[in-house]
Amino acid sequence: MQKSWQPQFCNNDLQIERDEVICESFYQMRELEITLPKFEGGKITIKRDLFWRPDAVCVLLFDPRQDVVVLVEQFRIGTIDHPHSPWLLELVAGVVDEGETLEGVARRESIEEAGAEIERIEHLYRFSPSPGGAREYIDIFCAQVDAAVLGGCHGLEEEGEDIKVHQFKTAEVFTMLSQGVIDNAPAIIALQWLQLHRERLIREWS
Repeated sequence: MQKSWQPQFCNNDLQIERDEVICESFYQMRELEITLPKFEGGKITIKRDLFWRPDAVCVLLFDPRQDVVVLVEQFRIGTIDHPHSPWLLELVAGVVDEGETLEGVARRESIEEAGAEIERIEHLYRFSPSPGGAREYIDIFCAQVDAAVLGGCHGLEEEGEDIKVHQFKTAEVFTMLSQGVIDNAPAIIALQWLQLHRERLIREWS
């Protein structure tokens, strides 16, 4: 049985033959031709479309004193054909601007989207949500907040944001997760992490 894993190839093993921007708007679409080594020897050249997005930060807002999770609700274009509604329950989230730290983005977005001042904060994961066709990395944090002072609607009007804040008892959120009510990747990942670390956070952050 394989005990550990390291990738057989790295960035230096591929060769970008062509990288062309075919659409530039809110995000960017590129068309690439890349020559890659094959696992059993030789090389292959492939053509792929690449949806290019900047890095982002997501924040799970958690009040360990009240055992409450704070989520935000907003419209998402990527779920325009959602069978129930394109308004999703999500984590606070935002794009990393040039010169910003990840924690700085977490604190900024928590205020902009939920009116939440972060007390303590812990980094969970960095991951690629859709590596088959999109270039994007997301860093997820869990942050301590005082849920008693949170609520209402937030967001930047100039960015077309209309965001509603919701509070749920943690056990209720876990039930919503198991029932598929919460069905976007960052929220699923963060809440499953919270299921494993909830008791520790209540002990350490309370």
